[in-house]
Amino acid sequence: MTIGKDLIDQLLRHPRAATLVKEANLLLKKEKERRLQFYNDITDEEKVEFINGEIIVHSPVKKEHNDVNGFLSRLISIYVDQYKLGYVGIEKVMITLERNDYEPDLCFFKKETAKKFKKGQSLFPAPDFVVEILSKGTSKNDRGIKFQDYQANGIKEYLIIDPVKEIVELYRLTKSKEYELILKAGEGTLKLTTVKGFAIPIAAIFDGTKNLAALNVLLSN
Repeated sequence: MTIGKDLIDQLLRHPRAATLVKEANLLLKKEKERRLQFYNDITDEEKVEFINGEIIVHSPVKKEHNDVNGFLSRLISIYVDQYKLGYVGIEKVMITLERNDYEPDLCFFKKETAKKFKKGQSLFPAPDFVVEILSKGTSKNDRGIKFQDYQANGIKEYLIIDPVKEIVELYRLTKSKEYELILKAGEGTLKLTTVKGFAIPIAAIFDGTKNLAALNVLLSN
């Protein structure tokens, strides 16, 4: 039984089910109004997200976070451009899911989706692959609501990176629409199924010299 079906069954067994549904609909209507206002108020200057009715403003990132994002985005962006595989969003691309809006550290949209994007577009659909780099302020959401939301909205691969411990965790959506942990390591090879043919040493995500070496390999294939 899926989580959603389980929750619905619990609600329907409650003696005040009709009243609870009415109250929930009212709250969701007010939340939708706040979300529309959020779209009107957001600017390019801040990294903000809309999560379960709340506006989350993020603090500036630390050097190790920025280094990791730069290393990985360089490899994926150049590789995707080289082989015309789709579109890579970095840091400030806002994806709009059923209820929430996120600005993941990095995401990838396959070519079939990306060709529908237009100039001036600021809101994007669920990507095929998403990356979140952990920090003290974001770790709870990255492993909690975002994990659940990315899974529920069919994002095929989710990569969580710990820039301090230098460990990556790759989750892949199964046929049952749940994430399975495919890889948790600080060494070895990271292979993606969403970005066709993309495989890099994990060390290239954390080290500049190894990053450039990995880039040369990618472009020579």
